[in-house]
Amino acid sequence: MSRHLTLGPGSEFDAVRDLLARWGPSAIGIGDDGAVLDVPAGSRLVVSTDSTVEEVHFKAAWLTPEEIGWRATTAALSDLAAMGAAPLGVLLALTVPARWRGSLGALAEGIGAAVSAQGAPIVGGDVTDGDRLALAITVLGHSRRPLSRAGARAGDTLYVTGALGGPGSALAAWMSGQVPGAAARARFAHPEARIAAGQWLAAHGATAAIDLSDGLAGDVAHIAHASGVRCLLTLDTVPCMEGVGISEAIVSGEEYELLVAAPAIDVRAFAAAHGGLALTAIGEVRAPAPGDGADVVAEQGGARVTLPRAHDHFAEAR
Repeated sequence: MSRHLTLGPGSEFDAVRDLLARWGPSAIGIGDDGAVLDVPAGSRLVVSTDSTVEEVHFKAAWLTPEEIGWRATTAALSDLAAMGAAPLGVLLALTVPARWRGSLGALAEGIGAAVSAQGAPIVGGDVTDGDRLALAITVLGHSRRPLSRAGARAGDTLYVTGALGGPGSALAAWMSGQVPGAAARARFAHPEARIAAGQWLAAHGATAAIDLSDGLAGDVAHIAHASGVRCLLTLDTVPCMEGVGISEAIVSGEEYELLVAAPAIDVRAFAAAHGGLALTAIGEVRAPAPGDGADVVAEQGGARVTLPRAHDHFAEAR
């Protein structure tokens, strides 16, 4: 794809020119009404969109502008990871209030760092005014065999990448007026999209996957219901960050780790291929019990326990 078209006059386009200068080779083909991308032969296009909104997903006091840009972009790219897809490009729709204009360059630096880390060029977007900062990010990818939430089969094992609980721990600290621990804050402010891990898992037999944006306790139900299966979680095996209890870890949202259903996977080979990133078996997939529909069952210490509710943006509106 060619470099950018020449942009016209105006302060909005001056801002765009500054963004493009900051992004350098991380942005391509900007300036037309749409992006034109080639999808590799034999692959399917994978598209997702995600939004990050001030006072909903973060408070300005918690994060630097660079961290806000990184985090919002990574959240969107994480959806490609869950589909086992390789990135093709990223589209940005930024709502930038006047009080944030001085930080637009720093936001751009965070966005640029996130796309560069995943080889996902910025191919278009929009900048507009508004009453609060919002980053709506659309990601495009491709895969020969995209993963879905609907493919889990009885007999599969449930696996999760990494360790859980950091983002939830950081959020709890901020909400109580405290300062999060460094490790927990880093997991909230600088998550990683498991793009390479998702592709590896798809290539090694994964049948279904989801990224943990609303917490393990809730996201596992999406796989169960989409696949029409019963998911059995063994909570004693769930990997937690140091200092975080299991009850907090399973409701910790915005983790962006992957929950995967698959026949037996060599977890040592996975770790060796991904710089030591852990892949942990935390349960299994079963056929629904006679007379029951798809559901999730959790056990701890050999006894059945009730899972807490997952995060729901519209829960209070019901």
